[in-house]
Amino acid sequence: MSDDPGTRSPTASSPYPLSRLSAPHDLVDVAREIQQADAMLSAVAGGKLEAIARQIRALQHEARQTLERAREHAELHRAACNFKKRPGQIYHLYRRANGEAYFSMLSVAEWGGNPPHAYAGSYRLEADMQFTPAQEIDRREREWSQLRPLLGTAREP
Repeated sequence: MSDDPGTRSPTASSPYPLSRLSAPHDLVDVAREIQQADAMLSAVAGGKLEAIARQIRALQHEARQTLERAREHAELHRAACNFKKRPGQIYHLYRRANGEAYFSMLSVAEWGGNPPHAYAGSYRLEADMQFTPAQEIDRREREWSQLRPLLGTAREP
């Protein structure tokens, strides 16, 4: 059989040479395959869009938490303090009757269990100038001990 289009029989249904051994092309079958491919692509795209939507929700949640922590840190930095705050030290927050917050170096125990004002919590000032609540110091230390080998640092930045 020649590849010259002029030598093809007029009854040939395809302008391209086809093997008689291959399955015949039925337009309905081709259309069905295209429809199945479209459905598969829609499912894949839908799955990816769902994953992106979950990531967006997670990022929004993390952004809200970050803004809340920043607000809390700003409030703590605005508390009255009559000494120079140094990273690594623990400071104790008290509130006067008028609502004014201030830091003290003395804990409730050091006041003999009877501080002059309402105790509002103890915080360690970190190197990045953020405050870590005293009850979270151990957890933070464990996290940093796991991160130090990965970062190649001997201590917290």
